[in-house]
Amino acid sequence: MTVRLPEDGLALLDIEGTTSSISFVFDVMFPFVRRELDAFLVRSWGDADLADACTKIAADAGEPSFEAWCGEAATGAGAVRTKLTAHVLALMDDDVKATGLKALQGLVWRAGFEGGELRAHVYEDVPPALEAWTDAGREVRIYSSGSIGAQKLFFGHTERGDLLPRIAGHYDTTVGGKRDEASYRRILEDARRAPDEVLFLSDVVAELDAARAAGVATALVNRPGNAEPGAHDHPTITSLGQVVISS
Repeated sequence: MTVRLPEDGLALLDIEGTTSSISFVFDVMFPFVRRELDAFLVRSWGDADLADACTKIAADAGEPSFEAWCGEAATGAGAVRTKLTAHVLALMDDDVKATGLKALQGLVWRAGFEGGELRAHVYEDVPPALEAWTDAGREVRIYSSGSIGAQKLFFGHTERGDLLPRIAGHYDTTVGGKRDEASYRRILEDARRAPDEVLFLSDVVAELDAARAAGVATALVNRPGNAEPGAHDHPTITSLGQVVISS
């Protein structure tokens, strides 16, 4: 099967299970955060980026400030870091898609990518597809639950080189959840696109359902190792090479 990317259109891409293997995220990136979090907090305590992530974590928990979230632990930096580490690991255990968590994970990953310890996996069909689409005048943007900062690090440090020049924009949970129709409407507004100008590719049926409810064209990407999607009526592809560029 093939799907069509409209003339002058926008390809909106998920990451896990679409451009990159789910196993890389769960078997490499998440364990890296668990292993490096304590040392990162000690090394970066007081940095503005970390303070911003902590503020977002507190807001996700319904608190007005990070100090309020800390409570009694606020009397000492060590106690705060201990509480923060336990909270972050608990959120990761529950696979929570929270903005603050994703922001903090992104900061830890930045150290790994910039230090050369991490190189992001992308499927072999991804770089040529991005090249073909953008050379033909199409636009590519990413929508993932991972923070925008983490997305840029990911595509800027892949096993196949720096792919960022092919990507025009990024969206994360600050526009809303990926299973919410309103999120896709916000993306359409930001990208200044009509719904019929956009093709959304993901491995998650609920995300595709939400995008289609906003009028966006969709296709399920069914990669090896992806979860069984269950019953659905979205076009299905196994490679980005099945996206046809046509007028």
